Amino acid sequence: MIKEYTYFCKGTCSRQINYKIDTETNKLVDIEIIGGCNGNLKGIKSLITNMDIDEIIAKLENIKCGFKSTSCPDQIAKALKETK
Repeated sequence: MIKEYTYFCKGTCSRQINYKIDTETNKLVDIEIIGGCNGNLKGIKSLITNMDIDEIIAKLENIKCGFKSTSCPDQIAKALKETK
């Protein structure tokens, strides 16, 4: 079953993450990040779509952006952790 989620980012240029998870396979089916660096976020989307949720979290969590305590990839990890 495909479930849709929305996450509101905190501490980043990106404002919102809309994503879909296949609950039977535990894979990210689609993701849209609103705000942030468009090219970088398109690249991240391309790399993580159809990847296992746990693998995405392991790769992206705790990445920092400059002097910020978080980043767009870290916010994706936080969003996915909330759905578990």
